[in-house]
This record gives sequence, structure tokens and C-alpha cells, in this order.
Amino acid sequence: MDETLRKQWMMVQQDQQISEAVEREKPRLRNFIRKRVADRSDAEDILQEVFYELVEAYRMMKPVQQVTAWLFQVARNRITDFFRSKKREASSEAAVKIQDGEELQWEDLLPSPDAGPEAAYARSVLMEEMEAALDELPEEQREVFVAHEFLGYSFKELAAQTGVSVNTLLSRKRYAVVHLRERLQTIYDDFRKA
Repeated sequence: MDETLRKQWMMVQQDQQISEAVEREKPRLRNFIRKRVADRSDAEDILQEVFYELVEAYRMMKPVQQVTAWLFQVARNRITDFFRSKKREASSEAAVKIQDGEELQWEDLLPSPDAGPEAAYARSVLMEEMEAALDELPEEQREVFVAHEFLGYSFKELAAQTGVSVNTLLSRKRYAVVHLRERLQTIYDDFRKA
């Protein structure tokens, strides 16, 4: 009987810790995800997945020590998974042509995460810098850039979804690209020298 009561008490404590974490982190986490995922319903789905994973971690008796950092890392992972699952045929504008006519996507230009510790480190630094540079963009520019480059939407599709003209979307993306090039040029130069 004492063991049953102890387990129930632990479950109540876990539920309280989870509820407090959700209430405390939900607004910041939602904003973090919305900056990276244009569609609100997709962003909400990712947010729910993150909190589901928190509940699962506690239920499997793996309480999280630094909840905030853990939640944001899980959110990054879920966003990456989302982009991978939503990846569509990218338009020729989103690819780089190489000599034999084959196209490379932007991810192909990053070091492979399986190429050893140095490549994994370089990839993580580049991804963090890209994420920081994207965060600096105005929301309208960021949404167009992410939808076109990462999700593979055409400008025509984006115009139909948002009601914004193709020319305006092109202009927003152009400003985003100019900013990202300027912002990421230094780190690109550093990696080329290394």
C-alpha cells in the first residue's frame, strides 16, 4: 500500500512540474517556433509535440534537469523534422547547378553531420549562425525566405496562400538574401580559410 501511495504522490508531483513548465515556457517557445515555421497550425502542432515529449520524459522516469534548454532543443529538433517531412521538389531557384547539371540544395553545401566531430561542429556553428541571422530578419522577410528556401514553395503558391503579390514576395526575399549574405559572409570566409 505504501508503494502505491508513493507512486501516486510522485505522479502528482510530476504533473505539477510539467504544468508549471508548460505555463512558464509556452509563450516563449511558441514565439521561437513561429519565427521558424510560417504556418500557425504547423507551429502549434510542433509546440504540442514538444510538450508531449516533456510528458513522456517524465513518465519514463527521466525528469529533465534544465527544462527550458531541453524544451528549446526539442523544439529545434521538431522544426528540423518538420522541414524534412515537408520537403518538396525545390524549384530551380532554390538550387545550385553543378557541372554535370545536377542540382544541390542548400543543405548539401553544409558539412555532413556524419563526417566526424570537426564537420559536425562546423555544421552546428553554421546552423546557429544561420538561425541567428534569420532571427534578425523582419517577420515578413523571414517567412518568405523560409517558405521558399526551406519548404520549397513557389512564389505563386505563396501569393495564393498569403494574398500578397508575387512582386512583393520577391522583394521581401531579395532583402532577406542581401541581409543573410552580409551577415554570414564573415563566418563563410573563416571556414574557407580553415
